[in-house]
Amino acid sequence: MCGRYAQTRADDDLARDFAVQQVLLDAGGPSWNVAPTDVMPVVLERVQDDAAVRQLRAVRWGLVPSWAKDDGIGSRLINARAETITEKPAFRRAATLRRAIVPMDGYFEWQKHPDSRRKTPYYLTAGDGLPLAAAGLYELWPDPAKAEDDPTRWLWTYTVVTTTATDSTGHIHDRAPLLLPPDFRDSWLDPALTDADAVRELVRSVPEPELVPREVGPAVGNVRNNGPELVEPVAADG
Repeated sequence: MCGRYAQTRADDDLARDFAVQQVLLDAGGPSWNVAPTDVMPVVLERVQDDAAVRQLRAVRWGLVPSWAKDDGIGSRLINARAETITEKPAFRRAATLRRAIVPMDGYFEWQKHPDSRRKTPYYLTAGDGLPLAAAGLYELWPDPAKAEDDPTRWLWTYTVVTTTATDSTGHIHDRAPLLLPPDFRDSWLDPALTDADAVRELVRSVPEPELVPREVGPAVGNVRNNGPELVEPVAADG
């Protein structure tokens, strides 16, 4: 799964790296310890005047389907399995209509130790230092407690799509974010791609990423901790 990640790049850098045309951010500042329910920058495309416009928006982590009775379900839908996104009721409409990219500096996973309850945190990044582009889905949920003309009525939420971890990182955790190389990002965001079979084929064709894992300290396990020290490697002497 993906339960924590870091995103510290400035809005202008994200806009450049992901060819964004509109920056619509009122929250989602830099964070070394992004946790579920945090509001963070997400890249998506919306059709305006018959043309797709790429946007950078502040969106809350934890997808709330449009049919949900309340927004509490979002805390349980922070990840969506790539193998079933076109089938599960919570994700299937978003998989064909509302796909997104979740920018990350890197993400955290915890390795279980079979002989104890202890878990070791690792931070995984691209070897070249470039941002990761995690596949995501987003939804708009209408708050029934607010008037239809209330501009804050619509809650924007997202989930991170996960897949089977590669051999190089699978020893840490069996699941990982589905990471999109640059030549896959336009297709993933394309609002004209609405066929479920085509979405499944696109997911299946995403190549395995090359990531660099490093052990980090246990402080990242506390959501109240946030700072660059969280991604620093643990010293060789422990």
